[in-house]
Amino acid sequence: MLMNKKVLIVDDDPRNIFALRLTLKSRGYQIVSCTMAQEAIDILKNDNQFTAVLMDMMMPEMDGYEAIKIIRSTPSISQIPVIAVTAQAMPEDRQKCLDAGAQDYVSKPIDVDHLMNAIEKLS
Repeated sequence: MLMNKKVLIVDDDPRNIFALRLTLKSRGYQIVSCTMAQEAIDILKNDNQFTAVLMDMMMPEMDGYEAIKIIRSTPSISQIPVIAVTAQAMPEDRQKCLDAGAQDYVSKPIDVDHLMNAIEKLS
């Protein structure tokens, strides 16, 4: 396991951030969160020492697909693992997230065991 257990949660719904924050903090993770994709990119550019980014795919202004593409095309942050988190749960949605550059995909409502496995696989 990485010594630096820090996760960035990006979701436009504060209730989702709250629930994920509680779940991950109880497992020893440091949490940083934001509600906008551009803010997430700025956070990553200032601190690229994250274990993972949990990226909501459906957000206003800039969606998760566009944000992941920007992350992947920015050399200083391109290596940071991104897990797509979305309410879209069709098989083609999973593939669309992976094609955008996500390392993994977790559908909402979130299965905590699946989420933890996805994060720990990255370490």
